[in-house]
Amino acid sequence: MMLQDILTPKIQEAVEANFEQKIDKIEFQATRKDFEGDITMVVFPLLKIIKGNPVAIGNTIGEYLVQHVDIVEKFNVVQGFLNIVIADEYFTDIFREAYQNASFGNHRPEEEKAVMVEYSSPNTNKPLHLGHIRNNLLGYSVAEILKANGNKVYKTQIINDRGIHICKSMLAWQKFGNGETPESTGLKGDKLVGNYYVVFDKEYKKEIEQLVAGGMTEDEAKKQAPLMIEAQEMLRKWEAGDKEVVALWEKMNQWVYDGFEETYANLGVDFDSYYYESNTYLLGKDVVEEGLHKGIFYKKDDGSVWIDLTDEGLDEKLVLRADGTSVYITQDIGTAIQRVKDYQDITGMVYTVGNEQDYHFKVLFLILQKLGYDWAKHLHHLSYGMVDLPSGKMKSREGTVVDADDLMHEMTETAREISEELGKLDGMSEDEKNKLYRTIGMGALKYYILKVDPKKRILFDPKESVDFNGNTGPFIQYTYARIQSILRKSGFDYSREIYNGELEPKEKDLIKKMLEFPAVIELAGNTFSPAVIANYTYDLVKEYNSFYQSVSILGETDAGKKAFRVQLSDKIGQIIQKAFALLGIEVPERM
Repeated sequence: MMLQDILTPKIQEAVEANFEQKIDKIEFQATRKDFEGDITMVVFPLLKIIKGNPVAIGNTIGEYLVQHVDIVEKFNVVQGFLNIVIADEYFTDIFREAYQNASFGNHRPEEEKAVMVEYSSPNTNKPLHLGHIRNNLLGYSVAEILKANGNKVYKTQIINDRGIHICKSMLAWQKFGNGETPESTGLKGDKLVGNYYVVFDKEYKKEIEQLVAGGMTEDEAKKQAPLMIEAQEMLRKWEAGDKEVVALWEKMNQWVYDGFEETYANLGVDFDSYYYESNTYLLGKDVVEEGLHKGIFYKKDDGSVWIDLTDEGLDEKLVLRADGTSVYITQDIGTAIQRVKDYQDITGMVYTVGNEQDYHFKVLFLILQKLGYDWAKHLHHLSYGMVDLPSGKMKSREGTVVDADDLMHEMTETAREISEELGKLDGMSEDEKNKLYRTIGMGALKYYILKVDPKKRILFDPKESVDFNGNTGPFIQYTYARIQSILRKSGFDYSREIYNGELEPKEKDLIKKMLEFPAVIELAGNTFSPAVIANYTYDLVKEYNSFYQSVSILGETDAGKKAFRVQLSDKIGQIIQKAFALLGIEVPERM
């Protein structure tokens, strides 16, 4: 049982016995480092119902706890803070429980909820880039954190596989590709198709320049450029089901899907289902009709359909064009409803989409609630900021995007350079080294991105992320590897030992930090923030390294103490591994 759960009823007893008052909530916090104590009760909130001096009130409660709670050894009061000193036995007992619990940190809620988490959601006209990396890492990690909180989770994405941008790549390949394929060029399919999206843009700009030189305005030239007219005609043919266009679309999209799968595998993310915009873009129209009859939507004179959200602080929103075609919000309404039909146990959804879509999701969620769907109250937009590199902004049509595959390769190479400089790899085979470089490089990338609150913009510096000191992935991985080395060198079966002796201050501090892990997982789930897990893990590792520097582990002569310190190291290693798994990061056995 956690300290707060043990102390709360006893403090309530103390207040009732000494002050004849009943209290519901008690505020606890960690004891400040410069005072003696393991947990601190804040006395000030009691002054609303108990008249008196906070120091005197604290002393009265402290004396009651010493007399009535076995684990409370002593106390001290500093102004309005009651610092409580807990017996070592409590910490050794609770550590033993945690040590024997393989699922320590996980939650088992009274009722399992099913949540769908959407992430990635790329376009099929270009490869995944740095922005997609943040999206994928966030979505995957939040899905894993929700699982650790006892939820059933479906991971999904919606692939934007239709529209004018797709036709631009198709048309450019048709005109300038000379029949080349991923096989003939040795390029991943998504890169090949992305190259033709860039080709289209270059050729289109040439045509605009020629038309402007011939006397057209730039706006007219953009509309009249032959390439754009051809791309629009291709889109019309696709929508009409033209066999040749559809066959080309299927072929080139498959190239892209194959390329995406390779990137996802390298990034270490996965999906349970896929939705395609080519199948969902007509969804939602029937819902709009239904909403019209219910008076949720209204029709303007030109035939377009709208919803008025001004009473909720938003504006009027178009949901169906005058010609009967849908807009993005229409598709999103229909897709959300379709997902609940496909997975009938869904109670909520998480959309991992950049913060430029904040307003869109406010509108979407509100519309779905007005349509009467109970699950719409449990929709969350996992909004995140952009990722910048020191070199500046990215533009896919100009080919200046930071390609996801290239960045992952660069991270591995950076890890190789720094590891070789440090010279820590003696005795490893080349295969072992290469695997380790990848583990370090990917760990550095993922941790650097996930340690930042999702809402904040990131300036990503590859070199800085692979530092073996400070709040980085490699620093934490190195501590894990150090722990594994201790376990290998211990040379005895420490797992069954039971220690009930005195604790060093650093041992107690480490156990207290370790015991925060379940609450950290819960907080990360409630806030949809992997940063909570990442930064806790860094703090835990700092605490472990302080313990490692302060006490002898394998050199300890007392067998019981030695076994306990190895057990403590073992458990911290397990928590690091579990926390990093929630972030999608691997940990190396040796470094």
